[in-house]
Amino acid sequence: MTEDTCSGRLDRANSTESSSSMKGDKWGNLDTLRREIDAIDVQIVNLLAQRHDRVQQVVSIKKSMGLPVWHPAREEDLVSQRRAQAARVGLDPAFVEEIYRCVLRQSRVRQTSHVARVAVRPGYKVLIVGGRGRMGEYFGRWFREAGYEVRVLEVGDWPRVDELCSGIQLALVSVPIDSTIDVIKKLGPHLPSDCVLADITSLKSGPVGAMLEAHKGPVVGLHPLFGPSTTVMDQQIVVSSPGRDSAACQWLLDQFSVWGNIVLTLDAQEHDELMDIMQGVRHFATFAFGRFLAERNVSLSKTLEFCSPIYRLELAMVGRLFAQDARLYAGIILASQQRRELLREFVSSLERSRKILEEGGTEAFCAEFERVADWFGTFCEQAMRESSFLIDKLVERF
Repeated sequence: MTEDTCSGRLDRANSTESSSSMKGDKWGNLDTLRREIDAIDVQIVNLLAQRHDRVQQVVSIKKSMGLPVWHPAREEDLVSQRRAQAARVGLDPAFVEEIYRCVLRQSRVRQTSHVARVAVRPGYKVLIVGGRGRMGEYFGRWFREAGYEVRVLEVGDWPRVDELCSGIQLALVSVPIDSTIDVIKKLGPHLPSDCVLADITSLKSGPVGAMLEAHKGPVVGLHPLFGPSTTVMDQQIVVSSPGRDSAACQWLLDQFSVWGNIVLTLDAQEHDELMDIMQGVRHFATFAFGRFLAERNVSLSKTLEFCSPIYRLELAMVGRLFAQDARLYAGIILASQQRRELLREFVSSLERSRKILEEGGTEAFCAEFERVADWFGTFCEQAMRESSFLIDKLVERF
């Protein structure tokens, strides 16, 4: 064995030892950094716990002062401040905003769960007509947990109607749309003169008119834009259509605000015109698309296997409709003659669009596309941002 050979082996051995030593140092650094990250994570959770403790103190103050849970201006200011701070320290502002939106929503939900047990009018008696239906039970639970005395009037309870109406401060009608007006007419004569009469159907002109005729006391029409599967009322919209004596009805609207709802006031006729589009046409178009898929016997599993996120989101909305009660949606879609006329107009519009298919004119399609895009205007950009956010969340979920 030559000296050079021995020397080479020694060099390789030293090199291997040095390399192992370097790897050991790196592993040691990696372990140290991981421990430091773990320690920071512990601090983050502890800080969230401290924040929660302060939120509980805020809840106590809001309870004593009867203040609403949601303070939108403060929330937006806080998000703006955190975004600016993120930019200063080299973090993505959008990432930090998403974190804080989650933290703030959790804070509101916790506040709502406590404030919900506070009554604007402690001890008031509330009669819910249709209180064993899904929406009736939902609102009955919220009123009951807030400290109201809740009574229920169902079909078999009409022989006791005078007893159930005795001394009540609120009568809330929660029955199917097609029976609402008849129930209001039947209930009105039994109500105390100072009782607030309200309904929660998705039409307002007919019910509000019926309540004004059947009852001489305070009247307000309500439309909660959410269903009984909603776990919290945080930022859920309730539309209020004034009827009579708004001042006497204000405590009821205040109660919704305390629960976290956003209460918007809208004339009954204008409400119905908006809902004809937002509910009638939208639900009918969804129904028609689902019906077409069923007629074609499309393989849903195969389409989902190869679908884009936006298709999955759209199909989820179709499936959501058919997962619910058929009579509920029949009542919504076929709610009024005015709504049915609008749906006929919608079908006629589809027929006019069909001509583009028959003519096969790309230029005609593009011209019509651009015309409609111009009508949507800047909302197109907003829609892209909002839908992209939803798509990203869907991708994360699935």
